[in-house]
Amino acid sequence: VSYAEQNGCRSKVSSRKYHEPTPATFDLRPSRPGAASARPPRADFGRDTPAERDYGFRGQIQTAGISIMNNIAEGFERTTDTRQGTFLDIAKGSCGEVRSMYYVAEDINYVSAAVAYQRRQRAIKISRGIATLTSRFRQ
Repeated sequence: VSYAEQNGCRSKVSSRKYHEPTPATFDLRPSRPGAASARPPRADFGRDTPAERDYGFRGQIQTAGISIMNNIAEGFERTTDTRQGTFLDIAKGSCGEVRSMYYVAEDINYVSAAVAYQRRQRAIKISRGIATLTSRFRQ
């Protein structure tokens, strides 16, 4: 079992068979139970709330969350460890942006303190995972 498979990543080739990850075929979908929690936090504020109608605010959190996954994927398309590490750093920065947005969401009463805390913790968990992966590229 490869390092990537042990850590919830698998690669996909057009034949739908799973093979060792390569930069050209890396797939971020989790392949182990519990790995789905590594998805970026979502911007779900509920119906008929001020946050639901604040499209700019919601869009900013959604964009930052999507940026996490996209920068990880883009990093794995790069051919050098340095470039891969750079994109992982950008993804980690997007985790910080998501955390910051949930502090603001809590402050302006778009979400409860409990929801904001839970989503910040999820972003911290993702950020730590990215940091661990980044350190492997810089050894």
